Amino acid sequence: MLRTPLHKFHVEAGAKMVEFAGWEMPMMYTGIHEEHHQVRTSGGLFDVSHMGRVKVTGRHARRFLERLCTRRISDMTAGQCRYSLVCNERGGVRDDVIVYRMDEDEFLVVVNASNREKLLGHFEQVRGDLGVKIDDQTTGTAMVALQGPKVMELVSKFSKEIPTLKRYRFAVKNLMVLKLIVSRTGYTGEDGVEAILPAGMVGIAMTLLLKDVDMRKEGALVRPAGLGARDTLRLEAGMPLYGHELGEETNALECGVDFAISLDKDQGEKAEVFVGMEALKRTMEAGGPKRRLVGIAIDGKRTARQGNAVLRNGVKVGEVTSGCLSPTLGHAIAMALVDIEATEPGGVLRIDTGRGELEGKVTKLPFYKAAK
Repeated sequence: MLRTPLHKFHVEAGAKMVEFAGWEMPMMYTGIHEEHHQVRTSGGLFDVSHMGRVKVTGRHARRFLERLCTRRISDMTAGQCRYSLVCNERGGVRDDVIVYRMDEDEFLVVVNASNREKLLGHFEQVRGDLGVKIDDQTTGTAMVALQGPKVMELVSKFSKEIPTLKRYRFAVKNLMVLKLIVSRTGYTGEDGVEAILPAGMVGIAMTLLLKDVDMRKEGALVRPAGLGARDTLRLEAGMPLYGHELGEETNALECGVDFAISLDKDQGEKAEVFVGMEALKRTMEAGGPKRRLVGIAIDGKRTARQGNAVLRNGVKVGEVTSGCLSPTLGHAIAMALVDIEATEPGGVLRIDTGRGELEGKVTKLPFYKAAK
């Protein structure tokens, strides 16, 4: 298994380590619910170094990304991040990614750990004869995320600019001898930042950033959080996860991220056709997707699991993609792909767990939204 540059930190902090997408990662430190509440009320530190970081440069970098990504890239400005999907020819989802525009011909693409190798091969196919250099920088860099309503108190001690960044913007900063890319995208439903920096410098950066924070203490402004809390947080925030709400056999138009799909990219001065566009257009010409992603608020604390059948009036209308007991809301929640006729908010659905049925109501996503 691969190890991130923060592996020693995790072990010393008492993390329960697990295999995840070929990496040895912390599932939790003190407990998933405790870490979840820490992020919702104050701040959590996540190691996300397992996610792929691929630099794309060259005179055709923009054209390459227009062909690769479902979302328009040409109108991005330097310092902007943009969420997008990468599709296969059938319109299924190869991955969801975040594109950083550094300059006119320089971009960074952050991909999911489980899809990095697959996507690198796909990138080579899409590149063709375009003048593009593709550089996988994953193992040479680290990536950490600080998430929570109070983390800007900590960040503001080192930078006045970062707390003023708008959502989905980034800045390149120098911290002592360190050069960092600091962005504000988030995957928890809370405010926060992500930092990308050289792998060999992450220890120094952590020491500088957390010199006045004792993360072992209860009530600390920031404490470490693992993959378990990251999953419950993103589920409350209604954010899709590859392998659950997104996948090669899931039509991109079903996933609730229509904002990230530009079916008019083949029009205008800088027109390009992205992989899967024709299949998605055929979906729309046929009346649109036959199913959609919905949230289900479940009565009680018994949880649904991925793959559980979703029923309406005793008839199967879909499947659960993710489910958990919401630490913030105090009851079970789930996301599911269901037939269009079963997506009306307030509609009653039942979930067959194999050991009984749970009752819930269709609810708009997200389940939780942070106060501004």
